Amino acid sequence: MSSTPYVITQPQARELLAQVDVPQILRKLFRDLAAGQAVQPAQQLVEFPQGAGDFINYLGVLAEDGVYGVKTSPYIVREQGPLVTAWTLLMSMQTGQPLLLCDAGELTTARTAATTAVAVDALAPLKATRLAIIGSGKVAQAHLHYVKNLRDWQSISLYSPSLSEDAQTANLLKGIEPRLNIVDTREAAVADADVIMLCTSSAGPVIDPSHLSKPALITSISTNAPRAHEVPPQSLNDMQVFCDYRQTTPGSAGEMLIAGEAHGWDKNAIIGDLPDLLSAKVQRPDYDRHVFFRSIGLGLEDIALANAIYRLQH
Repeated sequence: MSSTPYVITQPQARELLAQVDVPQILRKLFRDLAAGQAVQPAQQLVEFPQGAGDFINYLGVLAEDGVYGVKTSPYIVREQGPLVTAWTLLMSMQTGQPLLLCDAGELTTARTAATTAVAVDALAPLKATRLAIIGSGKVAQAHLHYVKNLRDWQSISLYSPSLSEDAQTANLLKGIEPRLNIVDTREAAVADADVIMLCTSSAGPVIDPSHLSKPALITSISTNAPRAHEVPPQSLNDMQVFCDYRQTTPGSAGEMLIAGEAHGWDKNAIIGDLPDLLSAKVQRPDYDRHVFFRSIGLGLEDIALANAIYRLQH
């Protein structure tokens, strides 16, 4: 008996995601990982011949929900610039049949930002009042959406070099959070910040933590560029390092790979990951120095959101 999976386009996915509590779904997923109810293999990179690009497969199993899946994301080299797409396939562990094929663009944006939000909630000082965001694209907008109510923010500053000539995006950001202060320099954004969220597609460092005036929580995400990193790799030696999943992140995160090869950093220095934090195996850090949280994005996050969307329909 074969069945055709539901196919969900990007606009449909956006509409459906608005109906689910994305951070709560991710919290459950990380608790499931801690309890041995979920499986997260390392992501798999496959290169196309002749430098034509590559694709990354993100796999995962959610045993309690009876589903497994794969997100596959190609990076296709073209003259007019690279093309990146992503699709998530959700499969039943009971019937072996495909349940859902979903354009993963919206899933990726939502899970990336909501994972950071879960980390900010678990790691940031309870009395944190100053939030800084570097970046203004879709992922930065989603970060602002998921984090804006997590603390009693007295100031929310955002810097992005592209915003000076993009009134439309500036208005969109203000629509998400009217208190947002868009500033002209990176330095102004991060001044005295308690939490700094790096939400860029930069292949190299965006800030240098050693230049900050006080210890802060710095969060960083991944982009498709090889060995991409938003902080200088050597800075890991001076920070308390956390990540989304310690089994897989150090093998993919650019600054961790470079810090290990060139700066004597050891992945065993990672204090904890989200399964540790959400199962209370690891305590909230004290802020005698910077705290760094790195996420690379897990296949399980996409699969958990695809499953939530599928359940809405059934």
